[in-house]
Amino acid sequence: MPVTPGKIIAVHLSYESRAAQRGRKPAHPSYFFKPLSSLAASGGTVERPAGTELLAFEGEIAVVIGTPARWVGIDDAWSHVAAVTAANDLGLYDLRAADKGSNVRNKGGDGYTPLGPELIDAADVDPEGIRVRTWVNGELRQDDSSAGMFFSLSQLVADLSQHFTLETGDVILTGTPAGSSVIVPGDVVEVEVDVPATGATSGRLTTTVTQGERAFDETIGSLPSVDDLQRTEAWGSREAAGLPPEPGLDPALRAKLLEAPTAGLSSQLRKRGLHSCFIDGLTANIPGTKIVGTAKTLRFVPAREDLFKSHGGGYNAQKRAFDAVDEGEIIVIEARGDASTGTLGDILALRAKTRGAAGVVTDGGVRDFDAVAEIGLPVFSQGAHPSVLGRKHVPWEFDVTIGCGGATVQPGDVIVGDGDGVIVIPAALAEEVADAALAQEDEDAWIAEQVAAGHPVDGLFPMNAEWRAKYDSEGRASGALSERSETK
Repeated sequence: MPVTPGKIIAVHLSYESRAAQRGRKPAHPSYFFKPLSSLAASGGTVERPAGTELLAFEGEIAVVIGTPARWVGIDDAWSHVAAVTAANDLGLYDLRAADKGSNVRNKGGDGYTPLGPELIDAADVDPEGIRVRTWVNGELRQDDSSAGMFFSLSQLVADLSQHFTLETGDVILTGTPAGSSVIVPGDVVEVEVDVPATGATSGRLTTTVTQGERAFDETIGSLPSVDDLQRTEAWGSREAAGLPPEPGLDPALRAKLLEAPTAGLSSQLRKRGLHSCFIDGLTANIPGTKIVGTAKTLRFVPAREDLFKSHGGGYNAQKRAFDAVDEGEIIVIEARGDASTGTLGDILALRAKTRGAAGVVTDGGVRDFDAVAEIGLPVFSQGAHPSVLGRKHVPWEFDVTIGCGGATVQPGDVIVGDGDGVIVIPAALAEEVADAALAQEDEDAWIAEQVAAGHPVDGLFPMNAEWRAKYDSEGRASGALSERSETK
């Protein structure tokens, strides 16, 4: 072991490449502690506990404090660093949800912080020129440098020194770049930190994965639990996790719905006996926006202090919903029509945009309204409101049947929104309703031509039998659909 720290502090997210992969970029650094019992030397093993599947590696630059640092500035911070070396910030995603962001169990296991094997003297190092690479079974998986970090190494030291004394020997794990993924028993992980400008290197930090025989006891604490979201984030993508693409709208149906106005779609729903398909009172944050997608629902309940304490913090239902939204889905939020508080802000909007969401629909307000619009995520809401979560709402559950703006919305329902508003279409009726709405658009375009030619609307709108026969013989052959498409 190259060092004997008094404490190990790890950074959640610091690399541009990792932020792009995760779809979120924090404004400020955030941290968690790892126990000293997680330390391991090069050449050792790490055990994947019985009954788990998502042990993941994270190659990192470890910063070792040389002289105590308290309230130091960024310009002075590096002078308090003695050395850098390689680290592997191993984590067990099976316990991630149970930890709610603290990472105590999923990052704190025995052997989950290998360090070494050699130290690189920080005095001879440009903190912007340190490289980190990771190999699994000889295959290069990560290759990045401290120049790719949006929080510099010096900033991390300075920031932490504002809160407590960094003592000699303390270790800061400075975050991992893109490329982290799942490892299985028998895999050999190697991490190397080096300085290309000088040739200084930590050597390769080697860890072999073994299979544990003991499982967690359900009578004592939380059991491992995984879902497709955890698999996707642990492996790095759905494809890498062996998961099929998320089901969504057929491209041809989506194209029809993009062309059909909500006014026409709602008219066709009404003809089929569906009169409560409108999500009332909402407008688009980006004028002229048209959204089409399938609903991913999120439900807020009224604020209550004890319930917010148990459900509002950590990895709550709101964060899980935005982390789990998939390409082509629209997050639909039940906020009970209360516009006096925000139901999402710019960070969650960025997460949804990066994951390919088609938009967000909420019968509440939106925080960071201008920033959300600048991100480019279409949002239909009751407007802007600056307050944070907790003033009026508790994030309760997602992927359940909800009520939004007076309409019942179920997961998988088809949502269409434009300048006239937002409507909900049962998925089983979407194709039929889209075809009928487009056919009605063709009729209306032909009728408009007749009105423009001087014909009265009586008997023409709606068409009586005489006009219907004329349309059937003339209008359908006139290419009304293509003409309408060209004018839109």
